[in-house]
Amino acid sequence: MASLIEITPCDGLLPKIAGGMVLSELPFAHIASVAPLKGKTRALGAALKAMGLGWPGPGLSRRSGDAVILWSGMDQAFLIGPDPAPLQGLAALTDQSDGWARMRLKGPGAEAALARLVPLDLRAQVFAEGQVARSGLNHMMLHICRSGPDAFDLMVFRSMAGSAVHELHEAMEAVAARTMIG
Repeated sequence: MASLIEITPCDGLLPKIAGGMVLSELPFAHIASVAPLKGKTRALGAALKAMGLGWPGPGLSRRSGDAVILWSGMDQAFLIGPDPAPLQGLAALTDQSDGWARMRLKGPGAEAALARLVPLDLRAQVFAEGQVARSGLNHMMLHICRSGPDAFDLMVFRSMAGSAVHELHEAMEAVAARTMIG
């Protein structure tokens, strides 16, 4: 019988450390794209509340333990963690688990490193904990969520994991070098 080997999108690429910042891969979790079916928005919201979450407003996320739901567009969200089976019949569900690389950039300087790559104002007073956005990471599509005072959860297409890690690590090293000089 064949033995399957679990390979994650960032296998062998992470962690990366520079200047007190750490870029690490988030643990594998089920990711489902969720879009309410016509006339089912309230019922979907109730089902998500039963899961401890609720529907996220534009640019927001909701978290309960290891479960999180991230706004991803008009009437769209990503449910990360829990089995989406309770949402059957209330939403169009698409398994996205293998399509994304999920990383966390954490530490002093994380905002400055991302500022080199992401065309958004990610300062805490503008992009608060729990806020999400779809943007670009240089040439790559990015889904970003502030997960802590100095932490960001990042999602890029799995096929872009190597490029994303490279770009982020370069930015981390550049910020670390500036900190050492200044």
